[in-house]
Amino acid sequence: MIRIPKKRKSIGNILIAVVLIFTAYLSVIMIRRINSVVLKDTYVKIFTYELVACGLALLFALDVRFTFWTGMRSRILKAGGWVLRILITLLTAVFFFFFVKIAAGSFIRTEKPADNVLVLGLALENGKPSPDLISRLDTAVAYLEKNPSATLILTGGNADASGKTEAAVMHDILVEKRVPEDRMVLEDQAQTTKANFRNTAKMIDPASPVVLISSNYHMDRAVQTAVSAGFSDVSRLPAPSSFINFGANVMWEVILEINELTFKQE
Repeated sequence: MIRIPKKRKSIGNILIAVVLIFTAYLSVIMIRRINSVVLKDTYVKIFTYELVACGLALLFALDVRFTFWTGMRSRILKAGGWVLRILITLLTAVFFFFFVKIAAGSFIRTEKPADNVLVLGLALENGKPSPDLISRLDTAVAYLEKNPSATLILTGGNADASGKTEAAVMHDILVEKRVPEDRMVLEDQAQTTKANFRNTAKMIDPASPVVLISSNYHMDRAVQTAVSAGFSDVSRLPAPSSFINFGANVMWEVILEINELTFKQE
């Protein structure tokens, strides 16, 4: 019987509690979104990967608490336990690294005067813009007021049940905010972030300065995608996002960023 130090038990108990609370929190937010968006299959797939990541973190926390992977008497089983411990620890570390990287990137703001401002769309919820999408548009309006020569490029081709795209919805909201029609251009064909930039690169010179507006949690991946699509002078203008949903949104980005790096998918 292995005696586990009290300090290790306490740390393990804290880790287990954190993982379980975060998993419950994530589940509530994702289930609500799955029931309100058009692209349900995509959201279900990502939610599944998120649960797998949480499961790995839980196994790591349980091992910290109970050391069961290496508690076997058999040398062979103990050796196998060490292999599992190392593997689970590495995978957990990878997820944690990306989570911190993306969360930290949400605070970086580098906008400067530019003629083109690219505003990324966001999935409509029950056919309506989410608070985070409204925040992106408010950020765009504030930028226009400071830069009279700038033009907004509104991107997003995913449509709601009525057939209205994200770009069209953003356009209508900005018209209500008294943004002139001649200061807006719609890119309403793209259904992914990569397609957003590919299509936009055909509309403007990708070598020219571009200000990128998206939710703060999305900026890290958005800038990487813009650069990979050929944009060479991209500045960041993150829009504030919901504090309550921030952790779930960062986790969403973690899954997509790892997926893109691993499988080179959209």
